[in-house]
Amino acid sequence: MRLRSRVAALAAPAIVCCLLAGCGTDHDAVATQPSPTAHATVGPQFYDTRNPPPPEGTITPAPGSWDGVHPPHGYRVVLVSMGTDKPTRTLRDAVEAWAASEQVELQHIVVDDHDQIVGKVTRAIELQPDLVISVGNDLIDPMAMITAAHLGQQFLVVGAELAEPTENVTAADWTGASFRGEGLGRAAGHDPTSFTPERTARAVRAGVAAVLSNHTGIVVWID
Repeated sequence: MRLRSRVAALAAPAIVCCLLAGCGTDHDAVATQPSPTAHATVGPQFYDTRNPPPPEGTITPAPGSWDGVHPPHGYRVVLVSMGTDKPTRTLRDAVEAWAASEQVELQHIVVDDHDQIVGKVTRAIELQPDLVISVGNDLIDPMAMITAAHLGQQFLVVGAELAEPTENVTAADWTGASFRGEGLGRAAGHDPTSFTPERTARAVRAGVAAVLSNHTGIVVWID
């Protein structure tokens, strides 16, 4: 992966050390990891069933096609957030509001600086949640490396995308967002004002619906 940012350069050695120390998913564990359980069924207009999205593909669900999807009792989520900018705060609030309305067990891990990213994301994975949700552009480059080393853990990135996601990483994005890492930069139409409470709430629900219905490793476009 072409990760050119200073964050990725700092994170890479720590990730390698972590894997050598055995805290990552080893080859055998990845090979025997069962497919995620589908906890729900999305509406018929969530995607074109005659043309399912390929890995790293994009779907544009019809509004409301995810309304009937709800996490099962006892579903556990860890939210990892980094940044104090308004878009990140709005995303964080959307995740917390969704978790409260769905009675999801949510833990929130806040990353205060770049040196904490690897340790805190690793901590989120060690909690063995059903889903790790990432919000904040500063997390994107290191998440691209960390997620690839933990294929047994499901991740959802909201308001951004990984440039080359593995099958365990789903993104929920829209016009005005689409940050894909420092090497690629922000989309030409990046618009912080597009991170409204209404739009971020839809993104969270649509993204989680994709994960719960086992449509992972794709981008869920909500515009």
